Amino acid sequence: MPELPEVEVVRRGLVDFLTGRTVDTVEVLHPRPVRRHAAGAEDFASRLKGQVFAEPARRGKYLWLPLTSGDAVLTHLGMSGQFRVQPVGAPDEPHLRVRFRFADGGGEVRFVDQRMFGGLSYSEGGAELPAEIAHIARDPFDPLFDPDEVVAKIRRRRTGLKRALLDQTAVSGIGNIYADETLWRAKLHYARATETLKPVQIKGILGHAHDVMAEALTVGGTSFDALYVNVNGESGYFERGLNVYGQEGSPCPRDGRPIRREPFMNRSSYRCPKCQPVPRQVRW
Repeated sequence: MPELPEVEVVRRGLVDFLTGRTVDTVEVLHPRPVRRHAAGAEDFASRLKGQVFAEPARRGKYLWLPLTSGDAVLTHLGMSGQFRVQPVGAPDEPHLRVRFRFADGGGEVRFVDQRMFGGLSYSEGGAELPAEIAHIARDPFDPLFDPDEVVAKIRRRRTGLKRALLDQTAVSGIGNIYADETLWRAKLHYARATETLKPVQIKGILGHAHDVMAEALTVGGTSFDALYVNVNGESGYFERGLNVYGQEGSPCPRDGRPIRREPFMNRSSYRCPKCQPVPRQVRW
């Protein structure tokens, strides 16, 4: 699933193509991507006709498309959801699910999703922040992000450190890739018990998370395959800058030990066994 840098790249890509444009028609080519809209595909399309988009917004890994009416289109990219911008009449993508056409007759915005785990829904009153994601914590790029508040939340969790970083109600935007990269920079094991960390250590971890995601953002995020691309179809290049994630068997850039891949929450964690040793007190 795309994490903060990838979603922010998509948001920025949509700004120029959506902001201020009036919807002419919405064509739902498959009902599954609008399954979260309880009233169905026809209602979703009819509600958007004539509406004007404001600037796309994001919190953590969650993207929404505000409307000047005060409502919004809440989006979920899932594993393979993409927004693509195309000229009118351009050939349809193989997995095109929803098409937005505009009153100005300019380029279309398309929602493409191969696996269809993502989707779109209409959020009444959701322009500022959709109620559906109001429980999501602020992310490290949010101007109102409060490190002291996040430190207190993480220390109260009494869980493993990586689990705490992945908890979107504590701090949002961090997924499996950037959690592993953050912990490598912090020289900490993913199962370190959160209650054993000092506040200054957690603030340092949050700083590493900000830095690694900022670096990823500058190169378009991380793309391992064609399932994540920007709105113009370009891939991100941060895969080339990954130190541990997906690097099983490769030498650690710090000490040369082979990177290990270990099972974690039905997925994998990557770490260096020397500079990220198993701590005495762990919480898996």
